[in-house]
Formats: sequence, structure tokens, C-alpha cells
Amino acid sequence: MNIDIFIPVHLNSKRLPKKHLQLINGKPVLQHLVERLTLCKEIRNIIVCCTTDPNDDELINFLQTKNIKFFRGSEKDILQRFLDAADQFSTDIIVDVEGDKIYTDPIYVDKIANFLKNSDLDFMIGNDSKTNFNASNHFVHGVVPAGFKKQALKKICKLKKTDDTETGYHEFFIKSKDTKSEFLVIDTDDFLNEIRLTLDYPEDLKLAEKVFKNLKNNFTKDELIKLFKDNSELTLITKGLRKKWELNYEKNRTDLHLN
Repeated sequence: MNIDIFIPVHLNSKRLPKKHLQLINGKPVLQHLVERLTLCKEIRNIIVCCTTDPNDDELINFLQTKNIKFFRGSEKDILQRFLDAADQFSTDIIVDVEGDKIYTDPIYVDKIANFLKNSDLDFMIGNDSKTNFNASNHFVHGVVPAGFKKQALKKICKLKKTDDTETGYHEFFIKSKDTKSEFLVIDTDDFLNEIRLTLDYPEDLKLAEKVFKNLKNNFTKDELIKLFKDNSELTLITKGLRKKWELNYEKNRTDLHLN
């Protein structure tokens, strides 16, 4: 089976403009992420899935100079963009590493890929519970990606009622009775739940600069945990953003109704 990483990105973010091209220690965010993901052993291609919006032309120029594979598709419908990219690249299993999840651990990319390759599962994602999906745990989702089979994606694209799937699109797979989903549960505690591993606001970028300065580029989840435990003041940089993020998520969440 052809297993590819799809990285959905666009440059029109209002909270942190052009965040994927922001520099961390002199190197663009997206380049850090792609280089980290090259350590994955189960992956055939790393493909950046951007949009046809002219604002993304600058991103395309960067990808071309770095010889990074890309696909341009729907601006608002990420699921359709993924399906079109999967058709073009003959992808059977998609590991979805969102462009702002720059701390994604390659070990968990391979775990997700293996689970999907060797089972009848359609969808898998990291979570802090076996039963209730928690979108706002940015420690878990910061290190563990989502993955799904192309055939399941095709089903969701036929069943969904909206063409705007930018926010919360993973929940389609969890909600649908036509797809078999499972959580890869990561045990957390109060301290780990305070660690915010994503890139939405300027404070997130400030934190990323400190993390990558300390750990360089090739680090694991356990090395991240050790860094935060040895430097607990790091959590203060992004303190208070969780509620802000949750309000934005609920405001922009896609219509999850299915036919």
C-alpha cells in the first residue's frame, strides 16, 4: 500500500500571518517539519497540500526551491483537496500532519501508518481518552498525527453536506457510521496537558524558537517532555491560549452533518 504524508497548509492565516514561512533559528517552519518527517520509515512521499489561492504562490516558490513535493487544491475544502491529491499520487493511506504541528514525532507517524496498513481500521488519531475525542489537547495532537485510508476519505467526501471543511474535519471520520475509527491513546497528566505544541499565535512561535534552539530538529516526544520538565517556565509562554483557541475552533468548526 502506498502510504504518504499530506501536510495541509495555506498562507492566509490571520492569527499568525504566513506562519509556515516564519523563521525558527533562521529556517522556515515548514522546512523544519519536512526535515523531521524524513525520519519516518513507513512513508513513501511527503506532500505539501496547499491551495489554488494566489496568496500561496509564495509558498509554491519556496517548495520548488527545496524540491519538496506539493499539490494545489480546494481552498476551503481540505477533504476534497486530500482526495484529489491522493488520486494524483496514487495514495492508499494518508498520514495527515497539519502544517502547524511542527513537533509531530516520526515514531507516531510510523505507528499510525502501521496500524492502518495492518488492520481494517479506516481512521486513527491520537487522543487522551479511549472514548471522547478531545480536539483541544495540544500536547497529544502536537506529537501524534491522524491517518486515514483513501477509501474512507472518498466515503466522507460523498456524505458530507459542506464544502468548507477547514476546521474540525477529523471529526467526520469519528462521527460517521460508515468508517471504522480508533484512538491511539496517550496518557497525560495535569503538567503535560499544559504543554501547547502547535503554531497558531505569536506566542506559539516564541515557544517553538526556544524548543528548537534547545533540541535542534530531530527530537522525540520523550525528549520534549524532559525539556519542559527541566524548564517548566516554558509553559508560561503560551499560558492562556487554550481558551482563546477553543473559542476560535467552535466558531469556525465545520458543519459535521452527513447525508
